[in-house]
Amino acid sequence: MGMKYTGWVCGLVAVLATSSLAGYAQTPVPPAAYIANGSAIATPAAGDDPQDSILTIRKRVDEVNVLFIATDRHGKFVRNLDQNDFNILDDHKPVQSIVDFRRETDLPLKLGLLVDVSGSVHSRFQFEQDAATGFLQRTLRPGFDKAFVVGFNSRQQMAQDFTDNVSLLSSSIQRLHEGGGTALYDAIYNTCRDKLVKEQSGGHPTRKALIILSDGEDNQSEHTRAQAIEMAQRAEVLLYAISTDDSGLVLRGDRILEQLADATGGRAFFPYKMKDITHSFAAIEDELRSQYVVSYRPSDFDADGRYRSIEITALKKDLQVRSRKGYYAPQQ
Repeated sequence: MGMKYTGWVCGLVAVLATSSLAGYAQTPVPPAAYIANGSAIATPAAGDDPQDSILTIRKRVDEVNVLFIATDRHGKFVRNLDQNDFNILDDHKPVQSIVDFRRETDLPLKLGLLVDVSGSVHSRFQFEQDAATGFLQRTLRPGFDKAFVVGFNSRQQMAQDFTDNVSLLSSSIQRLHEGGGTALYDAIYNTCRDKLVKEQSGGHPTRKALIILSDGEDNQSEHTRAQAIEMAQRAEVLLYAISTDDSGLVLRGDRILEQLADATGGRAFFPYKMKDITHSFAAIEDELRSQYVVSYRPSDFDADGRYRSIEITALKKDLQVRSRKGYYAPQQ
């Protein structure tokens, strides 16, 4: 897709060269460099001739990459649309320019499985473990996709770090044991911060998703729901939630799971029957392979660190678009 970034990049590049620019991306800026007017400027060492020692490049790249899906009135994915079928607003304003638009069905996946192991999930825990294992076996492609598994109750425990080895992931899921309280917001916040904010894509778009198995209830978190959502947005990760509640009632936890998913462009599922859990995982698998990606430059952008909304709408009647609701601008 050319030179693209997964989300926001504010590039400030200083290049020191005497005869060649080759390899400048690996050349660290020395302590003598400082930041001025939004650009990195290298200063010569004492005794150096400024005419021979410095080449400064001032460049700023402000570009947003957004992955989204489109569905018809029946909820089926629509995969044959193009750029002219959508309207995009950034911070409630039309974007300055569209850099790239394409249909993506084969992006590398970076997945996290966040499994609630608190006492409240006991009745369906074994079936959920088996369904999650089957999902990873069907979805992950060795050498292309990676996933990790975290179990949480009042604390989080990394059961298996990023790997494309499905056997290791499956074993880690089966080793999880339920019991204890629930700190859902802490689990989302810490997992996104520690595993997904830092996960680099090498300059190419990836589909980052955190799949949450939980009843949505939280009774022990230090972080708030808003903080958990913000960290997921900063990590540019989709939150998918599969409810573990089997009461058949619409409870507070269901609404929480919907809010978490909706804010990030994901989706919440409420499988009231055992077999529906497998169907929920299958729907997530299908959705991860059915997306569009648009790269654009916004109007009136400032690197002020504030939240900016994203609104993507379909111009064709009866089409619905689902994407993340916004992002946090970089801050100088």
